[in-house]
Amino acid sequence: MVGDPIGDMIIQIKNGGLAGKRVIVLPYSKEKEWIGKILVREGYITRIEKTGELPHADLRIILRYVDGVHVIDGVKRMSKPGIRLYVDKHSIPSVMGDIGITILSTSQGVMTGKEARKHGIGGELLCEIW
Repeated sequence: MVGDPIGDMIIQIKNGGLAGKRVIVLPYSKEKEWIGKILVREGYITRIEKTGELPHADLRIILRYVDGVHVIDGVKRMSKPGIRLYVDKHSIPSVMGDIGITILSTSQGVMTGKEARKHGIGGELLCEIW
């Protein structure tokens, strides 16, 4: 069975928020750290920290709430290990009229759909968050 660490990450963030958790801890990977930094920059989580040393490092994700309500309403994993989904610069979807974000893995690193459009590049469509 093939695992999906990115899918696990976004679902744990969503479910942790629904359960009212303040912090979730995940096994570390660079790609998860990059996605976490985007979520901090876009205001979906408060902070992300790497704890420990490789190969046993973890990511501590501090969830964000506004007036006691988790700021993430929904997540959708787009590209999966068995079925990769690639988009060109003209096919990057907007999420709920640009209320949410898309996250792509591109030749220039992991970035939001808006940043990829600005750079004129496409890539692997990882997930949508709103």
